[in-house]
Amino acid sequence: MVRIRDVWVNWFEGEENSYNVCPYHEWRSEDQIEVLDSCIIVRVTKALFEHLENTLEPLPPSLLKAVYQQTKLRKNMRQTTLDYCFAASDGERGLVIDTIGYDTAMRKSRMTPRQEALLIERIQEEGVPYFSLHIEPVKKGYHILSPPPHEMLGLTRRERQLKQLLYMALDELYTTASAPELRYWYTEWNPEAYPAVQQMDKHNLWHRLYREIKQGWSSAHHELCRRIIRGQPFFEKLWELQHQVDGSAKKSNL
Repeated sequence: MVRIRDVWVNWFEGEENSYNVCPYHEWRSEDQIEVLDSCIIVRVTKALFEHLENTLEPLPPSLLKAVYQQTKLRKNMRQTTLDYCFAASDGERGLVIDTIGYDTAMRKSRMTPRQEALLIERIQEEGVPYFSLHIEPVKKGYHILSPPPHEMLGLTRRERQLKQLLYMALDELYTTASAPELRYWYTEWNPEAYPAVQQMDKHNLWHRLYREIKQGWSSAHHELCRRIIRGQPFFEKLWELQHQVDGSAKKSNL
């Protein structure tokens, strides 16, 4: 079996959308970077690579059998054998997977550019197993708490995470807010539309606001998020975490 050594990994756990598995240039100093002493590599079809990136569905049993206990983690000067951990490439991209004992890609990590280039080069070698997707592809469903990739396109890591926080707050508003409260928040977002929304009911108000905040990220999105989470400790904590710099808490004025 072919392996690569000294692979830096920054695990993102339980992520079913590839945009939440951050590329190397978005890694932060407070992220918990680990090093795989040696990591088995596999070549996969583009369909299987998409399956690894964008679902938490079961992996092919033949793949799990081939990689079983073939990767070692270095931690505190000690080696630990990982049951189902491997680096996969479709010939264009690289991704490191650890199932943490399950049959799904529970932990995912991008690679450093140098290691990804090495992986893509080495999957051509003799002895690298090749796997395809022999199970029915899952039709992915998206919703406000799991938005489609195009709504995150072009955003930075912090912008993506703040946008997801805004979506969480908006989702809660749907069940807790009255029509006058939603009218207030919509007017905060789009003051010029104040006259047009005065007779709208709660359902239509919410959906109009949701449609309008879907596109991109701007200072208006940031300000709406800051205001809408005020007084909600859980959301405020998530806001603070996204405004930390180099691991030290930096509180933003709420």
